Amino acid sequence: MPNIKSAKKRMRSNARKEKVNTLITSSMRTAVKKYEKSVKEGNKEVAAANLNIALQRVDKACSSGLIHKNKAARTKSRLMKMKNNM
Repeated sequence: MPNIKSAKKRMRSNARKEKVNTLITSSMRTAVKKYEKSVKEGNKEVAAANLNIALQRVDKACSSGLIHKNKAARTKSRLMKMKNNM
């Protein structure tokens, strides 16, 4: 446990940031998995809606610095490839 006031404040702010970052990352993963599931089922309308959500979540995670821009591009490319092969 830190003794210095600024270090205590830093711990509190890091805890808040960790919650937000975890939320963004997990929602991205969930959206991608939901899209992949809808593609496997062959539901084109649901897949199209889930694709938009998944792409938004990937972009959000990338702009927040939670994933690297190359990983974001690779993920989006993979999702679009799945859509085109439906």
